[in-house]
Amino acid sequence: MRNNSILFSDKNCIFTQNLIFSVYETPRHMNIRKIILILACITTMNTGQGQSIVTEKADAAFKRGKYFEAIDLYKYAFAKAKDRLTKNYINYQTALCYYKINDYRQAEIWFKKVTRRDPHSNMAFLYLGHALHANNKLDEAEENLKKFLEFYPNDPTGTISLQSVQLARDWTTNPTRYKVVPMYWFNSKYSDFGIAYARDNYRSVIFTSSREGVTGGKINPVTGEYYTDLFISTMDRKGNWSKPEPIEGEINTEFEEGAPSTNAKASIMYFTSVRENDKGQLTTQIYVSKRDGTGWSKPERVVLFESDTIAVGHPALSPDEKILYFVTSAPGGLGGKDIWYSTLEGGKWSRPKNMGPEINTPGDEVFPFAHPDGTFYFSSNGHPGMGGLDIFRANFTDGRWIVKNMQFPINSVRDDFGIIFESNVERGYFCSNRAESRGSDDIFQFNLPPVEIKLIAKIKSERTNEGISDASVNLIGSDGTNETKSTEQNGTLTLILNPNTDYSIITRKGGFLAGRGKLSTYGITESKTIELDIYMTPNDAPRLVNVMYDFGKWELRPESITALEELVQILRDDNPNITIELSAHTDARGSAQFNKELSQKRAQSVVDFLILYGIDAERLTAVGYGKDRPKIISPKEAAEFATMPGYEFLKAGVALTETYINSLPTEEMKEIAHSLNRRTEFRVTGTDYVPRVRRRK
Repeated sequence: MRNNSILFSDKNCIFTQNLIFSVYETPRHMNIRKIILILACITTMNTGQGQSIVTEKADAAFKRGKYFEAIDLYKYAFAKAKDRLTKNYINYQTALCYYKINDYRQAEIWFKKVTRRDPHSNMAFLYLGHALHANNKLDEAEENLKKFLEFYPNDPTGTISLQSVQLARDWTTNPTRYKVVPMYWFNSKYSDFGIAYARDNYRSVIFTSSREGVTGGKINPVTGEYYTDLFISTMDRKGNWSKPEPIEGEINTEFEEGAPSTNAKASIMYFTSVRENDKGQLTTQIYVSKRDGTGWSKPERVVLFESDTIAVGHPALSPDEKILYFVTSAPGGLGGKDIWYSTLEGGKWSRPKNMGPEINTPGDEVFPFAHPDGTFYFSSNGHPGMGGLDIFRANFTDGRWIVKNMQFPINSVRDDFGIIFESNVERGYFCSNRAESRGSDDIFQFNLPPVEIKLIAKIKSERTNEGISDASVNLIGSDGTNETKSTEQNGTLTLILNPNTDYSIITRKGGFLAGRGKLSTYGITESKTIELDIYMTPNDAPRLVNVMYDFGKWELRPESITALEELVQILRDDNPNITIELSAHTDARGSAQFNKELSQKRAQSVVDFLILYGIDAERLTAVGYGKDRPKIISPKEAAEFATMPGYEFLKAGVALTETYINSLPTEEMKEIAHSLNRRTEFRVTGTDYVPRVRRRK
């Protein structure tokens, strides 16, 4: 278990010189000043009515922040207590101790004892809600938080806590793409957290641990674990990490060291430490050390405030080494622990400044990290989150910080904090006491896999709807991609696409017209598989041209231009060696002679357009068939009609003859069939045309 008080990750402790005093019952996200007033009344009432001398030692340990020690003392006092009020008070204090050392399972058990014996213990419902939330019992957490809000309907902490329960549900159900794994190489049954890179190749790390082997070997009465030291581990060529060893040099002491931060070269390290000042008092301060061979030089205190009685910790150095971010509850903050910063001026750190309300809240903001790309990371229990400390990213945009929660799986219903990144890769480490932790706090590695966009293209025959094997597929991307592959036996082909790219696909196979498809990966932010069918028309099969005319006329309407330009592309770019018959057809109504002449003129108008656009005239033959060749529904068309209301009756292979149309039961169906017969098509008549050699004028 991490020493929350010394290294600032506890939400309920502040510092004065060498003593650690608890802010009674300061729930997560709650306005601290408001709660102090409320709880001062509660504590006075309880101590005045029920508390006796049996709790004095336990209360003294509690006030000094020695929660682990206080638990045993309270349990001993409970056995001696005689009256109900005293026993209720002891149960409450015991539950609070477990809560403060992040033992949420025991906190849940003990707060349930409190609420069963005293259903009017309003604060117990809040803490019980938090403990249940941390234990991922979200429905029960919601129930108890609502009970708390019955006492304080407008309380911001209860409201935000209830919101966090819903966020935990939503974000767990819809996780981000980050992958998270525990670092079994580092983690022990003790508390392991606060990590930094020890080499610029990211293959060596320094982290904080309360494991066996620490300097002094003393037990911390706050946590019941050893005082923390800094340890180091290095990866070998096979990817295996070495057994963590205490860092060399004069870094570790018999008290607390932790929360390191290194520069880009990992040659300078800032860290938090508890040491004696000139008056022999223990103070929590930031120290700096430089790499000295395999070890580190004697640390020097970083002077940020004139008085060393103001506790500071959690240093984070900016990439240019000119700004030092840190955490303190010094006067001038927004409540709880805030993130401050100091700039390097003339070799000295300037007077610290608070990062302001866009970053800091009345809750706690801790464990800052400055990414080389300008993004600022930190942990907070004051911004809306999943519960406990959540990790946030902030970007400075238009003169202000925009803060966003990193959501699940980076965050959990427990405390998540201390994130660090490699400089050019979305990969690094963070710390958490989530349920799968081996100890009370563990180190986790994370990475963001690249977005994988997969295309499964199926090249099909328009006549049979079956896949075309060994078809050539040319993929052309706006990012410069240009690759050609062949389809498998079933006509399918799998391709990997790049994000934010427009693609054109051209397919070719002997005996077929070239096929064409388009797609775009712009806006795709998650891994995705795209399925695309591209149809190829057999050379001997007619292909529809979507041109339109006014009734009884043959002049092309303006809305036909797009379809005709596509036909130009088919002839000029995709199939430069084919010759075609361009045919026009009418429905069965009207005289045969009139329909014949009208269709011939319509076919010729399309040919004239193509010649105007540079298609050689000898490649084109205009034929008007009138009503002689009724349309036959292809499998592709039938599949499309099946999704169109009113067209479902059109099945593959059906010929729209006059007899068939007259047999249709409704006038609407008959009119649809007639309209499909009124069409313009082309079919291939040759495949060996040699384009003219055009000379420049």
